[in-house]
Amino acid sequence: MLSVAKVQRRNAWRYYVRGVAYGDGRRPVGQSLKDAQEAAGLPPGRWRGRGLAGLGLTEGAEVSERQMELAFGQGRHPDADRIERRLLDDGVDPPAARRAAVLGQPIEEIEARKQTPLLALDFTFRPQASLTVLWALGDAHTRRVIEGAHERAVARALRWLEDDVAETRWASGRGRARTPALVVAAFRHFDDRDGAPLLHEHCLILNRVQRLDDHGEPTWGSLDTTRLYQHVVAAGTLYTLTMTTEVCEELGLATVPRKVTPGLRPVMEIAAIDSELIAWSATRRQRIEDVLEGLTYTYAQEHGRLPGEKARHGLGWQAAQDTRPEKKTPRPLEQLLARWRSSALVKFGKQMVDGLLHRCRAVGAAIRARVDPHVDVDVAAVVFTVRRNFSRRHVLAEARRHLLETLRGRAFAPGLDDHITDRALEDHTHRTTGIQPGRRAPDPGQIFYTADFPEPDRWWITGTDGKPPRESSRYERARIASLAVRNAIRTVPAGQADAPVATSAPPHAVDHPGRAAVLTPAQRAAAVHAHQQAAMPEEHLEGRTTDPGTWLRTPENLDRLAAFTRTADARRRTYEGTESPAAPDAPAADRHHQEHEQQRQPGHGQDPGPRP
Repeated sequence: MLSVAKVQRRNAWRYYVRGVAYGDGRRPVGQSLKDAQEAAGLPPGRWRGRGLAGLGLTEGAEVSERQMELAFGQGRHPDADRIERRLLDDGVDPPAARRAAVLGQPIEEIEARKQTPLLALDFTFRPQASLTVLWALGDAHTRRVIEGAHERAVARALRWLEDDVAETRWASGRGRARTPALVVAAFRHFDDRDGAPLLHEHCLILNRVQRLDDHGEPTWGSLDTTRLYQHVVAAGTLYTLTMTTEVCEELGLATVPRKVTPGLRPVMEIAAIDSELIAWSATRRQRIEDVLEGLTYTYAQEHGRLPGEKARHGLGWQAAQDTRPEKKTPRPLEQLLARWRSSALVKFGKQMVDGLLHRCRAVGAAIRARVDPHVDVDVAAVVFTVRRNFSRRHVLAEARRHLLETLRGRAFAPGLDDHITDRALEDHTHRTTGIQPGRRAPDPGQIFYTADFPEPDRWWITGTDGKPPRESSRYERARIASLAVRNAIRTVPAGQADAPVATSAPPHAVDHPGRAAVLTPAQRAAAVHAHQQAAMPEEHLEGRTTDPGTWLRTPENLDRLAAFTRTADARRRTYEGTESPAAPDAPAADRHHQEHEQQRQPGHGQDPGPRP
């Protein structure tokens, strides 16, 4: 899992220098960062990235407080003080010596234009809650395996960002160049603000990269941070897939899906770690989920639908801010491990805690024995159902999720995620981004695609715990779409990513194995719809309803009926206030005429009949 935050000028960078570098705690006033880290038993920050070579730094070296202030607070070289002293000793005037240590455009020039400089992006990597539980309560060997997998997964995600994503831009975007070299300061933390176990790593990616100018000389410029933001989901799925697969292979474990929010994508957790253990380790997460549930309900009431992917991220950030506690006093990992174990023993007992890894291995072995070593080549149906237009990064992220959900932690050949992505784009999509005459060809990341899969019909799911029925979500319909076309394509073994894969007949021809003719669009839609219904799994059949009485109680219809009721009540009050009741001695013919007119008025839900 991956979250992103901005490190800007003014106060944001101070938060990272004083807090994040100190284990998300409040550093004592007047104490240096290194002394505070040593006193609290915290690991120091480490430099990462290929871009360190352009700064003369070594990967893995400690990040000092002064380096943090210079790079992430002033946009200057981490060793600017040494560079300035050397230039001053050589007779260079002070303004020129200071300018020589600035990376790219000076911060003062950006602020003079009334803009807020973006100095870095904080990419925070963290594993699933079940892996955190296993790391917190496991033995020393288990912790070493999980920490090693975490470190290698972070490194792989950063390398992928360098190789495939990172770009620099200048001249208002007219100039662009690939920059496979980032400068990163990484800080590893072991707990959250409540003191609960939470292994995570803050990777501060400096918004400065090196490129060659028109004369072939190295110069520093800004990252295309928009491009980095666009690939956050793909980077997060790569981290999760890499770490989970390595831990499961090393310890003999497997994963199972855990539903967090009804209708949304489940989280793949380690099998045999139940929800009670996850809730014990995620006290703050539970508070966030409680607040997020209310925010999601309010969003659905205001917009008439569940929030999409971008809206969910925004609501999650708001819930996290609303439930954020005060900073804590950091503790060494040994003390934290002892406190976590004591808490777990009191709550769950010695047998549950000491036998945790054994149970996970036993259940994992049973699951791994049933896992099919084949994966589907196509994932475009899911992406198409969730979003009509998509780019390669969306399909790549879905391919990585698909590997984790399908293989349940088993290893696979390197490059299989890219192989699945390329075949899905080639076989089941067509481009919507064209090339305009006289303009340069769009970047591969700027090319968008769509597909011709018919979207499954919507359905309603009965409410639980007194909640009204809800409409099927886009993700649930995407699952049905992917299951429907699964029978129409061949599969590729997990260990043969480079082997050629031949696709079978298109989806519409599955019901007609002997027919070579292409069906009409209506016939094709009908055939695929039949597959969608046949592929419907039990998890989607449960609670599904077609009862009109259930539709009547949906949030939209309840609001509509309430509006009708308010209108009818208003009309009745108006009538009672302006019209006097019929006299007792009114003619019988008039009373008969009034009753006849009332009978002709249709009630709610009745057919008013043909109009004259």
